[in-house]
Amino acid sequence: MGFGIHDASLPVLVHTLKALAAILKKAANHAKAKNIDPAVLLQSRLFPDMFPLVRQVQIATDMSKGGAARLAGVDNPAFPDTETSFAELQDRLDRTIAFIKGVKPAQMAGAESRPVTLQLGRGPVSFARGQDYLMGWVLPNVYFHVTTAYNILRHCGVELSKSDFLGAVPGAVMPGAPAKKAPAKKKAGGKKKPAGKKTT
Repeated sequence: MGFGIHDASLPVLVHTLKALAAILKKAANHAKAKNIDPAVLLQSRLFPDMFPLVRQVQIATDMSKGGAARLAGVDNPAFPDTETSFAELQDRLDRTIAFIKGVKPAQMAGAESRPVTLQLGRGPVSFARGQDYLMGWVLPNVYFHVTTAYNILRHCGVELSKSDFLGAVPGAVMPGAPAKKAPAKKKAGGKKKPAGKKTT
């Protein structure tokens, strides 16, 4: 089986949410180390008309689980937006990741060509193909809100870098990482002959 919509969506969403969870953990530790009320960070925003950190995380998880659910044709679990602490946001991320991991590749079969419709406050938005919904809506929205969460925390002084946003990149061998030893090849011909006289 080749690379399909399951590979292009669910592992990517899980990876991104895990990176966000690690970023929030750093933020919680920063608040503790600097004696900052966590609520200050949770309610921080880049500009008065933008959503605060807590809402950015909520939307990122909503986009992720909603995308997985619609592409798989299963019910989208509803999470109330009641988080007021880093621990509660981590729990929301954990539940979102668990839901996405529970979606089976077989449920995604043909999703790239199935139409998708979602209801927004201003009315329905329709996509002729699931592929368009994923590439043009789900992934850009998730990246937008995770990036904004990162920027809020970096603006507030949390020590973060691009590597925190990227997380542990799947399949990448980074500079300085120890090279993996190739497994020893077995010699053909069975057991090695003991040293002795040469045979003709």
